Amino acid sequence: MIGRLDAPLKVTGRARYALDNNVPGMVFGYVVLSTTAHGEITDMDVAAARSAPGVLAVYTPFAPLPLTAPVTAMLGPIWVPLQSTDVTYYGQPIGFVVAETFEQARDAAALVRVTYDERPASTSMSDGLATAVDAPPSLDGSPPALSVLAPGVESIEDALAASPVVVDATYTTATQNHAAMEPHSAMAVWESGKVTVYTGNQGSDLVASALADALGEDHAAVRVVNPFVGGAFGGKALSIPAFLAAAAARELDRPVKAALTREQVFTATATRPATVQRMSIGAEKDGTLVALRHDSWSSTPAGGGFVEPTSHGTSREWYATPNVAISQKMVPLHVPPTTFMRAPGEAPGSFALESAIDELAVTLDMDPIELRQRNSSTAPPGRDLQWSSKHLDECFRVGAARFRWAERTPRGRVDGDCLVGVGTATAMFPALRFPASVRVTLHDDDTAEVATSGADPGTGLLTVLSLIGAESLDIAPERVTPRLGDSALPPGGMSGGSTATASAGSAIMVAAPKVIDDLLALASGPGAPFEGDDDVTYADGRVLATDGRSLTFGEVLRAAGRDSIAAIGSSAAGEELTKHSFSSFGAQFCEVRVHRWTREVRVSRMLGVFDAGRIINAQAARSQIMGGMIWGVSAALHEGLEIEESGRFANADLAGYLLPVNADIPEVDVEFVQYPDTLHNPVGARGLGEIGVVGMAAAVANAVHNATGIRVRRIPIAIEDLLEQ
Repeated sequence: MIGRLDAPLKVTGRARYALDNNVPGMVFGYVVLSTTAHGEITDMDVAAARSAPGVLAVYTPFAPLPLTAPVTAMLGPIWVPLQSTDVTYYGQPIGFVVAETFEQARDAAALVRVTYDERPASTSMSDGLATAVDAPPSLDGSPPALSVLAPGVESIEDALAASPVVVDATYTTATQNHAAMEPHSAMAVWESGKVTVYTGNQGSDLVASALADALGEDHAAVRVVNPFVGGAFGGKALSIPAFLAAAAARELDRPVKAALTREQVFTATATRPATVQRMSIGAEKDGTLVALRHDSWSSTPAGGGFVEPTSHGTSREWYATPNVAISQKMVPLHVPPTTFMRAPGEAPGSFALESAIDELAVTLDMDPIELRQRNSSTAPPGRDLQWSSKHLDECFRVGAARFRWAERTPRGRVDGDCLVGVGTATAMFPALRFPASVRVTLHDDDTAEVATSGADPGTGLLTVLSLIGAESLDIAPERVTPRLGDSALPPGGMSGGSTATASAGSAIMVAAPKVIDDLLALASGPGAPFEGDDDVTYADGRVLATDGRSLTFGEVLRAAGRDSIAAIGSSAAGEELTKHSFSSFGAQFCEVRVHRWTREVRVSRMLGVFDAGRIINAQAARSQIMGGMIWGVSAALHEGLEIEESGRFANADLAGYLLPVNADIPEVDVEFVQYPDTLHNPVGARGLGEIGVVGMAAAVANAVHNATGIRVRRIPIAIEDLLEQ
């Protein structure tokens, strides 16, 4: 195990993020946001702003920057600012002021006067349920409603009615913001007809392609650089500042830097939608599931957009049952855009499913772990593709012993002024792979480079590239220099969906043998050290001749008059998808202490045990899981955006938008059961960046019920939810 290669730079402040890039002649942009949730802009008085000190330009829908909405394969059409006078949410970007300094741009932006033709706005999730419509097909093409019924069963309602025991309840989750430490920002500089954009994102080559389309430029003219990203979590596929800075820099022929303020991050970026979910579970008296129905509603922006796939992401696959039906509807509201956020679908969906499973266990007077193990699926219901590797039962066994689950009682215990309870939940997240290409280069100083455009938004991919590169080249990790976060490198795809290690790692394992083969051909070629030896081999970073001689690869390159040799490997999901189902699995455990009089909830200890294939870097893997588990606590007890009737966010800052701090998280324990999954990819690793958050909110809520006897079916849980009735 080695430490994170980027750690020294980050902790000493030497890591250069987007906003750390400065060039001569740079000017600053500031985004103007709408102050109504629905309407049309009829006028923007910018005279005072234009005449303010230092102002170079003011752009509005009436004097826009030339931009065209790009269309991406993953996200579809991308909205770009200032192209329309229509307003569909409070805080929508409607203007851009550029000045010599940030303060001048900010102060001038405050002088812009906007006149609206206001229209009625729908901002309430509960009120909007009546206008819900079917969601579009999910990313895998699945329709919004699916059902699998046993032979002879007419409907899911009939299956539920025939079940001896039924749990039927509705659960709600709040709107959330990614709240990454690094705000969305960009610095754009044009030179000789080409632009370089420094911006935090999750895939520089994908962002460069979208920016090129938006700017109407050749793709070769746009370069995006992001070696360091201060958090993304699904929310930095593209950003408003990148579009505006690039376009304004072209218009003004000056480098432009732009960043959203912390409050603007909450409205001018996309969020995790609010959800309402109805769970109906039927079972035999021994706990065997008979039927499961999961109906979900997800808030979406009025013009349509991302739908949180809570039903598809959980109940479609998690438990073995002969009858399952899921549906997904969207509730159009005048709220900011919605998008992917860490474990989209699975995070809020698991709160509903795993809370309902716990309710069923209580109704049956059965241990919640026993109930889950009794109904563990060998394959997604309705599909004959079994899991490539599944050790969820072992996760529960290991976790139960380590967490001292046997000491649990059905109604918790009292410790002084606290009611103490424990809860558990299943965690699952699909194991995916995205297309990725990696270049492996051997240098004449006996070092190697592994390079791809993919991003490391804190997940540890930089270090993983070094480790897998070293293993594939049979040299020490210290001799491998990883590079990423630059669209000029081979396309590494998106850092999302917990795919980076499997995707980039598989590409490395294609590129490394290629470059070694080329090295051996060079070593035995005309004029080479081992000329004519067709049986030269490679091991430990050395080329071995059949007569016993050996040279390092650097010595071979120097002898051949070469300073380097390189090969590019590419990898993508293939025929394995037709042979198996793939997922990572985990068991979440949580203990809470609820004050008997104030009803304040404190998490006192957590444990997560995970089956994610081979673990490449144990330190980074543990940190990723811990971060996800803490996020689950945040969702359960702290995190939620409050939307006023006007559409304004009441808590769009880090004072009102609550997040856990050190005092809220006293003890986190993580364990892995390691079974390399080479059916999924040659590295044997499955994704673990997102699974840590899955199930944790339910485990907290289940522990609260165990402690208090009160079942809370909404998150975040508030003190008033636990007051005596």
